[in-house]
Amino acid sequence: METQARVLKVLQQITGKDISPGVDESLFTSGLLDSFAMTDFVSGIEEEFGVSIPDSDLSARKFDSISKVDSYLAQKV
Repeated sequence: METQARVLKVLQQITGKDISPGVDESLFTSGLLDSFAMTDFVSGIEEEFGVSIPDSDLSARKFDSISKVDSYLAQKV
């Protein structure tokens, strides 16, 4: 499964909704994520991809869209 599809899977698990936002759609502006849900989303990403995301990287800018998460993970994996 490609990275973006796996990120979407985590997002669907966190929101509890069968959603399919565009890869460049803002997850925060659209209301899919907020500051509270972001921590759950990042934890899900860590578990799904087997990475550790340091607190210094917890920025809405890095996790604002599926494509931004994909780019971030490309540097980590």
